[in-house]
Amino acid sequence: MRERAQRDYGGISAADRRAERRARLLSAGRQAWGESGTAGVTVRGVCALAGLTDRYFYEHFANREALILAVSDEVRDQLLAAMVAAGQVAPGDATVKLQAGLQAFLDAVAGDPHLVRIATSDTGNIPELVKRRRQMLDMIAELVIANAPDAFGADLDPDQLRRAALFAVGGVNQLIEGWLDGSVAMTTAELAAECAQFCMSVLRRRRHTPSGN
Repeated sequence: MRERAQRDYGGISAADRRAERRARLLSAGRQAWGESGTAGVTVRGVCALAGLTDRYFYEHFANREALILAVSDEVRDQLLAAMVAAGQVAPGDATVKLQAGLQAFLDAVAGDPHLVRIATSDTGNIPELVKRRRQMLDMIAELVIANAPDAFGADLDPDQLRRAALFAVGGVNQLIEGWLDGSVAMTTAELAAECAQFCMSVLRRRRHTPSGN
């Protein structure tokens, strides 16, 4: 009977309670980061927002940086999932699908002020966070590469294609950063269309450039 009580409380299993506490801590971490930047993410502050003691914090995260990285991963997965889902259902060619995916990405950011702060926060004091952001660009480049054969055929040189995709995504990232800081004044639809055209133009040019040139 005692063992069952440890497993279940109010009809909720111990595993479910742990998962619920972790979700509350992640939500609180996202709120703190979104409102005050990474400096605002503290163990005490996050626990207060989540309504939990630090005992439960350390049950899931070694320190504040571990929580910040977990929030970063959650945001990354959310944005990439929105991007992939929109691209998959969009009717049309690779350019249309890429545009739809990018607009879903931008709309998700624009619709949540916390995501804007998370996307633009200084990462200098957390080296692993810098790495996470580079990885996200690599993931977006992989989405571009995955759709390239539909647009240009399967005869693209894989190495050239990857370099071109990384170059294009780097440029797209600069445009998005300008949009986030207000120096690029465009709607999400306008920016998505321009970024998609830019990516496909770069890939199209590489298709007609002989290897080694």
